Amino acid sequence: MTLSIAIAGAGGRMGRALVRAASADPRFIVCGGTEKSDGQFLGIDLGALAGVAPLMMNTSDTANLAADKAEVWIDFTAPDATVAALDALAGTPVRAAVIGTTGLTESQENQIAGHARRIAIVRSGNFSLGVTLLAALVEQAAQKLGPDWDIEITEAHHRRKVDAPSGTALLLGEAAAQGRGVQLSAARLKPHDGVTGERKAGGIGFSAIRGGGIVGEHDVRFIAEREIVTLSHQALDRAVFADGALAAALWVADKPPGLYSMRDVLGL
Repeated sequence: MTLSIAIAGAGGRMGRALVRAASADPRFIVCGGTEKSDGQFLGIDLGALAGVAPLMMNTSDTANLAADKAEVWIDFTAPDATVAALDALAGTPVRAAVIGTTGLTESQENQIAGHARRIAIVRSGNFSLGVTLLAALVEQAAQKLGPDWDIEITEAHHRRKVDAPSGTALLLGEAAAQGRGVQLSAARLKPHDGVTGERKAGGIGFSAIRGGGIVGEHDVRFIAEREIVTLSHQALDRAVFADGALAAALWVADKPPGLYSMRDVLGL
């Protein structure tokens, strides 16, 4: 049995990684993909874009055309594009979606949750299986160590990333807040810049590094007066995110409508 998928932003770095991974896996059929209407990759064969054998399927500038034969939609693009695509998918055979877009506003998150009443959606800030396990460990550590340990999350990405903190850093922050039984919105500290005064007890801090071609690095430090515990993850290849997204696609394809996470996919 094979699963037909359509990929948003097929000409981007993540889109190409998804096409390469899916075309090499007999469990998947790549049946469509999108690109910007004014982009240089519109109308180009998906396989050629990804550096694999031609798939005899060209990119389209509309989600409903790209997904007219798809069962699962995979989207790692931009917030506005992701929400617009979900709107357009209502008239297609798509019954599930995998959303890895970051930088979403609260309103956009709510719109995605609304679509999850119609189709099954796996939504995550990071689809690495290792990061999913890391988040579970962060939650446990935050619960066991308690508020006397300061939490600082540091993330590093390539120079082209436009949002900060990263979706993964926020995912880890949510895990830490969950472990402490608080809301991240209440515990999140303002950036350390200038004369900020003494650090707020129980707060969760974030810092970001942008440079070169860093795929993704995340450190969560639990800092006490006499010791530090660091939990970390380093992505060496963008393919790890593609592998996780495809695992999520297989898992969610037959699930009832709802909003799921990568922890659901791994059964954590």
